[in-house]
Amino acid sequence: MAKVILPEPTLRRLPWYLAYVRLLRLQNVEYVSSTQIAKEINVDASQIAKDLSFLNIRGKTRIGYEVETLVGELADFLGFSIEHRAFMIGVGSLGSALIQDQGLLQYGLNIVAGFDIDPAVIGKSIRGVPVYSMDELSAKQKELDTEIGVLAVPVEHAQDATDTMIACGLQAIWNFTPFRIKASSDIVIQNTSIYAHLAVMYNRLDEKHRFLK
Repeated sequence: MAKVILPEPTLRRLPWYLAYVRLLRLQNVEYVSSTQIAKEINVDASQIAKDLSFLNIRGKTRIGYEVETLVGELADFLGFSIEHRAFMIGVGSLGSALIQDQGLLQYGLNIVAGFDIDPAVIGKSIRGVPVYSMDELSAKQKELDTEIGVLAVPVEHAQDATDTMIACGLQAIWNFTPFRIKASSDIVIQNTSIYAHLAVMYNRLDEKHRFLK
């Protein structure tokens, strides 16, 4: 399927659709309508149909979408069906947990090595994934032909680690730190701050408590 540039909100919704239709496939469901998907994931049915039309995916009248086909086309378009090699930069509690998360493989992300500056973890392995010194990053990037770095270092080291990754040839950074790292426009950066999401959740809870008083 030819790649198209999608609006970001659409791109963020597509994995929701994929997760749901994968569940349907496990239940041996053959067809699903946009109305059924809408009920499960709380997105308007017309929006779902519009999102899927960007990918030239259209359902059959009164039948809906073929589940098996929808799973395959969504996974292929999103890049989840091919391997993307990644390095874990920072193997503390969060980095170690991400290395051990085998679910990432279902979405095409294969963390093939970890890197740290702590002598206590360098030379060890986590679920079969070796941990190297940051000094070895450049050599391992060339050896393993890796483009993605997953960043989970302490905030005070975030920019330095980013600069090192870019200098070593990594082209995309999945940033789990709360620091807004900087890079040139040709580097792909995806920020996923769990702390920002916590702040929103706490704020909404506080609003709810005030309303209930």
